[in-house]
Amino acid sequence: MSWSQLLFSFEGRVGRKVYWLFFLAMLVLFGLIGAMTGGFAAGAGDPEAALAAASRMTSIFGLVGLITLWPALAITAKRWHDVDKSAWWILIGLVPAVGGLIALIFNGFVAGTPGANRFGNPPA
Repeated sequence: MSWSQLLFSFEGRVGRKVYWLFFLAMLVLFGLIGAMTGGFAAGAGDPEAALAAASRMTSIFGLVGLITLWPALAITAKRWHDVDKSAWWILIGLVPAVGGLIALIFNGFVAGTPGANRFGNPPA
C-alpha cells in the first residue's frame, strides 16, 4: 500500500501495528509542538506575552489538527474495516464515557479477521 493510499484513502485494511505506529507518531508530533510552544509561553516574562504565546500555541495545535484529521480518519476507517466493521463505527467515539473505550478495544487490541473480508484482503 502506498503512502498516499494509506493516508488519504478510506478503502482497504490496516493492522494493529500500522494503527499504533500512526497514533504514536501523532502523539510525538503534538508533544513536540506542545513542548516548543509551551516553552515559549513559559519563557515569557509578562502575562500579556504569555497570553500571546498561548494563543499561538492554540493556533498551531488547531492547524496541525486540521492537517492530520483526514489521515487519522482514513487510518481509523481502515482499522475498522480490518475487524469487518463499517467505517461508520468511527462515530462510536462520540458516545460519552464508553465510546472511546470501545473504539480503543476494537482498533487497538482486537485482531483483524483472518483472510479476506468484505473490505478486501488482510493487510500485509
